[in-house]
Amino acid sequence: MRIFTSITQWQAFRATVKAGPLGFVPTMGALHRGHMSLVEACRKQNAFTVVSVFVNPKQFDDGRDFEAYPSDHGQDLGRLKQAGVNAVLLPDSAQIYADGYRFRVTESEFSQRLCGAHRPGHFDGVLTVVMRLLNLVRPDNAYFGEKDYQQLQLIRDMAAAFFMPVNIIACATVREADGLAMSSRNQRLDTGQREKAAVLYAALKQSESATQARDTLIRQGFEVDYVEDIADRRLAAARLGNTRLIDNVQI
Repeated sequence: MRIFTSITQWQAFRATVKAGPLGFVPTMGALHRGHMSLVEACRKQNAFTVVSVFVNPKQFDDGRDFEAYPSDHGQDLGRLKQAGVNAVLLPDSAQIYADGYRFRVTESEFSQRLCGAHRPGHFDGVLTVVMRLLNLVRPDNAYFGEKDYQQLQLIRDMAAAFFMPVNIIACATVREADGLAMSSRNQRLDTGQREKAAVLYAALKQSESATQARDTLIRQGFEVDYVEDIADRRLAAARLGNTRLIDNVQI
């Protein structure tokens, strides 16, 4: 497994990769079974697999959340090597944002709803870093989880709008035994919060309406940002203490 901390060195290496198709999994590290399911899908469907690990500061509307985001490169790299990943891109912020974030991608409609309504600038940061990473890696296929469903839809739409030659491939949410969607942020839940967190999935799945799901979450002590039904999805974001959880189910 090749590890690249220099974008210049990565670009030189990328020019030598002739095996195809090439698959890409962008991550922010703190890898869990959800991430590794994306890696597994990528490995099965591509001749060459690239994973990036980059905690993107531009998508955090709260600096404290950025500072608290878990990071363990040693553990992440061990998992990726064991999974058979061919290359890992580990850039720093100074390289990714050498322009000082002068240039960014902004979407004016769907990004203003749901998480975007509660996290100003979040999706500008997400879309900008994903476009930059896609341009660096130049994959045939890129893999994203359905847990971040709004993000997934926006990335799909961005790739189509800018005629980007990449297939955006969705992978199903991986859950704990009690239904909680796997997330790096779950590490920040204390014991009581972790036990209660599974209520989020149950409420979305079992309620007859978004309003009923919202009421259930409030009764259980969640601070609810939103619960909405859009097309065939029920999407929600809610907090337990300082940890913000998101999830969605098909309806």
